[in-house]
Amino acid sequence: MQACEQVSDRAASDNAEAEVARVMQICNACRYCEGFCAVFPAMTRRIEFAKADTHYLANLCHNCGSCLHACQYAPPHEFVLNVPQAMARLRGKTYTDYAWPACMGAAYRHAGGSLLLALLASLVLFFLVPSGNLFERVDPPGNFFALFPHGALVWLFGTVFALAALALGVGVGRFWRDVSPGAPNAAAATEATHAILTLKYLDGGHGEGCNNEDDAFSLWRRNFHHLTFYGFLLCFAATLAATFYHYVLGIHAPYALTSLPVLLGTVGGLGLVTGPAGQLWCNLRRHPLHGDTAQRPLDRGFMLLLLLTSASGLALLAWRDTAAMGVLLVVHLGAVMAFFLTLPYGKFAHGIYRSAALLKWAIEKCQASRLKLGGD
Repeated sequence: MQACEQVSDRAASDNAEAEVARVMQICNACRYCEGFCAVFPAMTRRIEFAKADTHYLANLCHNCGSCLHACQYAPPHEFVLNVPQAMARLRGKTYTDYAWPACMGAAYRHAGGSLLLALLASLVLFFLVPSGNLFERVDPPGNFFALFPHGALVWLFGTVFALAALALGVGVGRFWRDVSPGAPNAAAATEATHAILTLKYLDGGHGEGCNNEDDAFSLWRRNFHHLTFYGFLLCFAATLAATFYHYVLGIHAPYALTSLPVLLGTVGGLGLVTGPAGQLWCNLRRHPLHGDTAQRPLDRGFMLLLLLTSASGLALLAWRDTAAMGVLLVVHLGAVMAFFLTLPYGKFAHGIYRSAALLKWAIEKCQASRLKLGGD
């Protein structure tokens, strides 16, 4: 059974790569969309599209949809040209192909079930192991470590996060070697970082945004991505600040509402509520020809998990001095653990692979084109 599934996966991957190569061949002859994003100028540096080229371009694509609505060869034309959909399908295969260990590629194929299993297992774990009564007010109020010892939480989450980071790092490292980008330099790193931090390629190439449900341009998707991204970074900064308080300053939780960890976590949490909720709203309204419908469980499951993580964290802060703290803490810890467990095998991976592709594009632009076919 497993062997048959692997053969089927290889066939699907080959088909996805062939479709991206076909699409890029036609686009290379047209070039109407060359100013929309990085995919099309990168395309002009190639005449043929090998496996590594298709995976690189698929991850360089931000799935904004502008090229689909501008394309004269889009359905119902006989060429049936759909760049966003072809790229999205191959991106999903990229995550599966480069997953480490290889057997975990199945987590992408069954994203909804994998995420739900991780969440349920995490919730059960934290409901079973507290050192106190979850339904009583702890003393002193707001002291999380009365239920879960600080050392145990650090060891548990630290280990899972390290293993997840290792798995994701190995997968992206293999992808990086395959696309053969050349040596990075300061200029390329700076340009790629700017493109990542500003979501440059979600502006449609003209600053008015991309298409979502129709031909109208909109910046909503870009703005909600920003709220999610920077909300996540602020929450991470809050964790670092709390670590500094605990180990360097000797100040232990619970922290005051005016403390740096709480302020960073509150602002970040609000971003992580608004951003994923907005992205989910955009996703539900998305044009049916955008992206890969088979990946909707991957996309929407990730948004809902981020929503649960941030909303439970804000609720925990609001009611940490009440008898509800224990249950809210279990829900929050379970959501965070599920996020860590699925980090290398869920939607989070797209940000890392896309960042690698943006760095390759920045490096490539610094190199002389061997074809001299595009406007470099």
